[in-house]
Amino acid sequence: MKSVLVIGAGMVARPLVHYLLDHDIHVTVADIALPQAQSIIEGYKNGVAVTLDVSDRIKLKKMIAEVDLAVSLLPAEYHVKVAEVCIETGTNMVTASYVSDEMRSLDASAKSAGVVLLNEIGVDPGLDHMSAMRVIDAVRAENGEITSFKSFCGGLPSPDDNDNPWGYKISWSPRSMLLAGKNAAHYRKDGEQIYVPAESLFSHFWNLDVPPIGTLEAYPNRDSLTYKDIYGLEGIPTMFRCTLRYDGWCRTLETAAKLGILNEEVVDWTGKSLSDLTCSLLPGDVNKDDLRIQLAEFLSIPKTSDIINRYEWLGLLSDEAVPISKGSILDVMSELMSKRMAYSENEKDMIVLVHQFEARYPDNRIREITSTLIDYGIPGGDSSMSRTVGLPAGVGARLVLDGKFKLPGVHIPVLPELYNPILDELAELGIECKEKWD
Repeated sequence: MKSVLVIGAGMVARPLVHYLLDHDIHVTVADIALPQAQSIIEGYKNGVAVTLDVSDRIKLKKMIAEVDLAVSLLPAEYHVKVAEVCIETGTNMVTASYVSDEMRSLDASAKSAGVVLLNEIGVDPGLDHMSAMRVIDAVRAENGEITSFKSFCGGLPSPDDNDNPWGYKISWSPRSMLLAGKNAAHYRKDGEQIYVPAESLFSHFWNLDVPPIGTLEAYPNRDSLTYKDIYGLEGIPTMFRCTLRYDGWCRTLETAAKLGILNEEVVDWTGKSLSDLTCSLLPGDVNKDDLRIQLAEFLSIPKTSDIINRYEWLGLLSDEAVPISKGSILDVMSELMSKRMAYSENEKDMIVLVHQFEARYPDNRIREITSTLIDYGIPGGDSSMSRTVGLPAGVGARLVLDGKFKLPGVHIPVLPELYNPILDELAELGIECKEKWD
């Protein structure tokens, strides 16, 4: 029986672990919180839960050396540490996170060791790459050229369960979600290179109509041009990747950045209330009795604004105690969001992934192509976020375990020997990108 070590038992782990267990693979789930790991493998004879602190390199190396493949579901900053141990032990590795420069630098070592380091195999990144490359390669097969590629993806509450003022609920790490809002962006539109500094990210957005969901806000996601060479789109005039949110998100996060809510400086909050925290973000002497008015004046918006209402709903105008004794303002926001924006048992989240292509052919035909995935979570079961992150990683892990993909080095799923079997199996599991060619 093949064996896999899954490191991290967080919000997206269960579908991946159950997929592997259901395919007669022995899975060890390791997490610093043992009960969390135990709950995932409950009822499976071929599953084991263990405690692991990844800072214990000796134990980490011993555990990785005992399995055929390791899956890292840890926060992004730990993946390279796991990858280095995998190279030392000759163990293949899968992770859903972006390839960092440090991970990319391991390519030669991984090739020398004969180790596959398969990254970016979740939903975004992951399903976005695979569904895009399937269309791009199909166009090339007919000697066509992609002249425009626009990609949009977001994890949101389903319309039926979109019932809080922020239009957002937590289906993955709120801290990681907020940190993503501190990234600068870079894309190309009509041949022009456009750079968006991090401080201007949320003032730079579009509206996108997504039937049957309605109109969503789209703002640029990191450096879109990182993938032009990987996708083989070097000279493409228009290429951008965007994150999707419900109406009002971008204007609210723009004010959050202005207030300093995304600040990561550690503060002692002992004895402080949430209104004290908000007062500390405003200049000059602040009267807590007039906090709503002074906050609105600082942000240059009406005191009755939806934005002020969102902050009030989150508790930032209240005398409630700050929920952590020490940490950054961003940590406080993460804690508040985790509590107030959690999904209840019967609520559904939703993943929306839309690609828009323009293709030109030798006979001067121009075709517009869309690839759309709208997936919903299972009430009382797995979220769409956990399924669309965990299942692609699980299917990819099986391809590596079965020797169907064994090209060593650092990879993302843009090769047909990866994306075709993964997309085909995901369609059988109910996760399907539907293409329309005009």
